[in-house]
Amino acid sequence: MPATVVVDGTITVAETDENYVCATIDWWPHDKCDYNHCPWEYTSVVNLDVTHSLLVKAIEAFRPLRIRIGGSLQDQVLYDVGNLGSPCHSFFKMKGGLFGFSKGCLNMDRWDALNNLFSKTGAIISFGLNALHGRHKIKNKVWGGPWNSTNAHDFISYTISKGYKIEAWEFGNELSGTGIGASVSADTYAKDVGKLNEIVDALYKNSNKKPSIMAPGGFFEQGWFAKLLKITGPGTLNTVSHHMYNLGAGVDHHLIEHILNPYYLSKVSKTFSSLSQTIQQNGPWASVWVGESGGAFNSGGFHVSDTSVNSFWYLDQLGMAAAYNTKVYCRQTLVGGHYSLLNTTTFVPNPDYYSALLWHRLMGKTVLGVTTTASPYLRYYAHCSKGRAGITLLLINMSNNTDFIVKARSRSNLKQVQLEAESAANK
Repeated sequence: MPATVVVDGTITVAETDENYVCATIDWWPHDKCDYNHCPWEYTSVVNLDVTHSLLVKAIEAFRPLRIRIGGSLQDQVLYDVGNLGSPCHSFFKMKGGLFGFSKGCLNMDRWDALNNLFSKTGAIISFGLNALHGRHKIKNKVWGGPWNSTNAHDFISYTISKGYKIEAWEFGNELSGTGIGASVSADTYAKDVGKLNEIVDALYKNSNKKPSIMAPGGFFEQGWFAKLLKITGPGTLNTVSHHMYNLGAGVDHHLIEHILNPYYLSKVSKTFSSLSQTIQQNGPWASVWVGESGGAFNSGGFHVSDTSVNSFWYLDQLGMAAAYNTKVYCRQTLVGGHYSLLNTTTFVPNPDYYSALLWHRLMGKTVLGVTTTASPYLRYYAHCSKGRAGITLLLINMSNNTDFIVKARSRSNLKQVQLEAESAANK
């Protein structure tokens, strides 16, 4: 089917960060299971083999890769530094515990080993702090009481003393709005984001660069996010991070249908648009990150999230998020779960790893305007090329039965090229 794609190289629609692609390392232990599958193996912050040559090479290939350390269990993590007041033990299954697990601990030898990996590979690190420490459950999922910042303070101080570079300290994981395992009110959360900012200001006062403060690392709820921004005000919360799992549950038998349905994928644009408006109205000083996105929640889809079909969703998400001025997009996960960019036992790259690497190497930070005569099943995104003059055009054919013969031209100089986008069935 013939189609014309016109790229307007004279208008910047949005801008990402130079290093837009990001991947996460989570806290889940090996016995985290969903739907009778236990896909996490030994891939967590506390037990990942940080010396494995394929892991090292996979991170080094990006030079640099952004890595976000965080996840559901981060709000139960203590750091074995200062006066901890309790033994430093690993997570174990516990009835009645948050997400079915006990509290856990990060010892400083392990933190040293992780930072050796990050230093060796040139990774850029964001770290999610425990935002529930000191609080108590009030009712159902609602938690209240003051945040005990002492352990976080001591951990940040240790990190500085060792010379470890942290780009952002993130406060909490999925505690916004109604929360997932727990929730905290926006006004309480905002007050404690301010407290974290004061700690970072004081501890980094002699440093050349202060890490940014990022929050809330949760699912977007307009009223809660608006209140957080209004209360924190300028100069406190630098980055608004939110999570997205727009394909549904990992057990859903319709995952592939969702991935190849452009109308289904476009639904999430409402979230991007509403969040963008909320920030413009309440906190225009803040930038936006997708802090965690794995497509299908509960560890991803078995034999779907780690296959080539998932790249139709992943590349489309990268393109769509960038068009809404998202600065960084963190894929759940670098390694761990079905949605892992690397095989969880061998560290051999899965298909989406190559999609991430291609984006990182080819797509620059400037997002350009694009129009087309094609059907909705041809998705299209254009950026200024990375590291060289020119434009890089991403075309995704989601049709199972239509090949597109695409004429791509620039509105500014009318240069034209012809491309072919084969149907999904031919891939």
